[in-house]
Amino acid sequence: MTAALSLGDRPQLRRGVRVSTDPLSQAPILLFPEGVLFLNETAAAVIRHCDGSRTVAHMVQAIDEIYDGVAVGDVLSLVADLVAQRLMVVDRG
Repeated sequence: MTAALSLGDRPQLRRGVRVSTDPLSQAPILLFPEGVLFLNETAAAVIRHCDGSRTVAHMVQAIDEIYDGVAVGDVLSLVADLVAQRLMVVDRG
C-alpha cells in the first residue's frame, strides 16, 4: 500500500474474495482464490461493512454500536492488513 489508510477511505473486498461460514466450525471465514482466512466475530463484522460505499469512519461508528470499545486503530490495522494481502481494495475518493 502506498499511502496510509484514512478515515475517509472506502474499502471493499477485492473481486473474487467473499465472506462465508466454515461448514464444520460455523466460524466466519474469508474465502479467496489462494485460500481461506478464519475471522473472529469483530473482524467479520468490520469486513461485512466494507462495501465500497461506507467510509472507515462510518464503519467504526456502526461496529461500535454492536461491540463496545472498538478502537479506530484496530479497524484501520485490520483493513490495512487486508489491503497489504491484496484481499481488499480502497477507494480514496
